[in-house]
Amino acid sequence: MGCGRESVGGFGDHHRGCVCEVVRAILDIQNQATEDECSTCTTNCFLEPLGGIVSPARNAADTRVFTLLTKTGVPFMASYSSEEYDYCTSVFFRVEDIFDDCCATLRVLIPLYDRGGDAVPLLTDCGTKLNLGAICAVEYFAASDSCITVDLNCFCAVQCIADVDLGICN
Repeated sequence: MGCGRESVGGFGDHHRGCVCEVVRAILDIQNQATEDECSTCTTNCFLEPLGGIVSPARNAADTRVFTLLTKTGVPFMASYSSEEYDYCTSVFFRVEDIFDDCCATLRVLIPLYDRGGDAVPLLTDCGTKLNLGAICAVEYFAASDSCITVDLNCFCAVQCIADVDLGICN
């Protein structure tokens, strides 16, 4: 099971962890449009319908933006390729698919300051460490063309950030 817990049946048993279940739920929510009552926790990853996080007006959305934390509590980072942006590292993702029990294809999202398209540099000046303060400066997101495949059992936490419309076709 995830987060360093041993599986109940002993070595070799494979059980889904909570991160896997949450990301699977995010994918299901992105793939369906259902109505649900408002929740008091406005960033709950299980909140339906898509568009309910942060924006109770339930604006049109096609993506639930989330971050993953490694088992050491550090935000997971991935790179994206871009000729348009000077920076190419992000901690923000969109789930595209889940397969083989708990593997997922994630689209790396480009963190932006504003709708004008200014990317937020998430790494320090020397480019070796994540600047946690810069994460707070992210206001908008854009879809990159970069996807990664991850084993969701390797993560200890998932945090949903926002529901946004990235214009992604399903």
